[in-house]
Amino acid sequence: MNWIAELCDLYDKNQHLAGRMGEDHIVLLPPYHTTVAAQITVTIDGDGNFLRAETVPDEDKLTIIPVTEKSASRTAGIEPHPLCDNLKYLAADYNQFVKGKDCSKNHLLYMEHLKEWADSSYCHSKVKAVYQYLEKGTLMKDLNNQGIFIQDESGKISEKAKIQIVAQTDAFIRFQIDTGEVLPEDALMDDSGSLSVKCWKDCSLQQNYIEYCRSQQKETGLSYLTGDLAQISWLQPKKIRNEGDGAKLISANDESNYTYRGRFANKEEAFSIGYEDSQKAHNALKWLLRKQGTNYGSLYLVTWESDLKTVADWQSSSDELCIQAEALPDEVSEEEEEFSDEVWDEEEEQYKGTGEAGAMRFRQAIKGYRKNLTQTSNTMIMAFDAATTGRLAMVECRSYDSSRYLDSLQSWYERCEWRQPKSSKERGRYIYYGMVGIKDAAELLYGTEQNGYFSLSGKEERYKDVVKRWMPCILDKKEVPADMVRLAVQRASSPVSFESRFLWERILALACSLVKQQIEKRYGEVYTMALDKKCRKREYLFGRLLAVADRIEYRTFDKEDGRETNAKRYMSAFSQHPYRTWKVLEEKLEPYFMRLKAPERLVYQRLLDDICNLFEIEDFENDTALNGLYLLGFHNQSYALKEKKKEEEE
Repeated sequence: MNWIAELCDLYDKNQHLAGRMGEDHIVLLPPYHTTVAAQITVTIDGDGNFLRAETVPDEDKLTIIPVTEKSASRTAGIEPHPLCDNLKYLAADYNQFVKGKDCSKNHLLYMEHLKEWADSSYCHSKVKAVYQYLEKGTLMKDLNNQGIFIQDESGKISEKAKIQIVAQTDAFIRFQIDTGEVLPEDALMDDSGSLSVKCWKDCSLQQNYIEYCRSQQKETGLSYLTGDLAQISWLQPKKIRNEGDGAKLISANDESNYTYRGRFANKEEAFSIGYEDSQKAHNALKWLLRKQGTNYGSLYLVTWESDLKTVADWQSSSDELCIQAEALPDEVSEEEEEFSDEVWDEEEEQYKGTGEAGAMRFRQAIKGYRKNLTQTSNTMIMAFDAATTGRLAMVECRSYDSSRYLDSLQSWYERCEWRQPKSSKERGRYIYYGMVGIKDAAELLYGTEQNGYFSLSGKEERYKDVVKRWMPCILDKKEVPADMVRLAVQRASSPVSFESRFLWERILALACSLVKQQIEKRYGEVYTMALDKKCRKREYLFGRLLAVADRIEYRTFDKEDGRETNAKRYMSAFSQHPYRTWKVLEEKLEPYFMRLKAPERLVYQRLLDDICNLFEIEDFENDTALNGLYLLGFHNQSYALKEKKKEEEE
């Protein structure tokens, strides 16, 4: 199924939600409708008599309005919206209150179209009331009498004054129809809006307009999407990524250049999409992006399951996935339970975790996501970016069987599994087992340290870079690009460049994750978070030596001593010339050895001897640069020494 058909299918499954705006102001738009920011609400009665007017608070400005194909794409033209619009379209007395602007053509065209709807068999009582009111031609006068406008010295409406961020002369008007009728007791339970005074929430009004538009269709053509004869749409919707987005996903209106020429004689040969099919696809996409999309600058991404069930987000950290999975409902259908059990039984033996409780927590989280699946479940991933303000590009479009999608995620988090330090307001500083998310990875790799955090201020494009380059690694089990692994290793090898030790520990953990997955992908060697005392790899052993040297010096520090050890200060040089730098570190360790008590000094001396005995002589004397494996040896040995000390204290 192609992406448009997938979105249309999603719309059809959720059509009962169309036009119903929730408290979060996220709405699945019905066909022939769009959203705008309204500045003024005008209330009239059922006979078209003015009652009151008020400015719209910023948090309530999003308004659903009916549109035509041309008005939805209006930029410099004067094509009016069918019901709600700017003052210059609605007000017959606009020129009397705003100097220098003749907008009579706008108003006449608007009233002509509104009359056609009002006189049709698809007219709604609210439409009739609006027409009766605007026919009187007193909108500007009524608003001015209500104190809505600020006037200039000449008594005209000031063009400099604004409502919200819009000049008051360009304010957008929406209507309420207050008939004065007593509402039934169950009025609050009616989510269709048919009992509401607000035109923008009345689903019966929306449906009347849809039927009216369908009755006006004359020319039809072949929709390439469905193969049916339908009204063809040449002007596609905008506002895809957000309410201010003017970029279009499908466009062929540049007939003077090379949008389609060279391959096609005209745009009809290039594409032909039914208007309602286009509306369904675009409206479903808008809804998804606002409901569960993420963005990194101009790049917008959305991941969804075909039945809109909660799906693991590939951009999240394993800790975030676990928290989300723990909040999933336990109730599943018999079909879902049976299918998830079959899939889980097949995967039971493939787990490669270390046996840690954190790894088991992630395993249970993946099982929780699987419980939501059916045999026909699919997961879609789409990404959009715009190089210009008018054209939107689909940079990624992927469809996966949901079970395979979860397999890929499980493989990624297990390949990169490591101890990840994290900090939050609720939990303070803690450690989880797994892999960091996309956002954290970008900040750790490219961010600068500011007030105890990594910031990418001024370098937001780095988020997009990590998303695009890591997507194949996470979803298609590819290797993380070598330059990113190398960068992580370089940053982790320079602890003295960080003011916060905690931030260095975070980049060190990320570097270990990336090196671990790189070695597994390239050589098939699996390293765990447990110290491998039998490993004879040169890099791993040098990392262990550095960790022991670091621990010996640290054990002599007072609690208030915040300086770095020689091992950390020489870490960058050690990674480039380990043999030569180890000689320097050994000499500097002597005074710290003497400060230790004899039993502890003996333990560390024996540990150093044991590690050195694992070296081949030529490997130990090899002074070439170390690869990232030395960080795994360093981190595992450091953790083992810390845990041993904790056990002794307990």
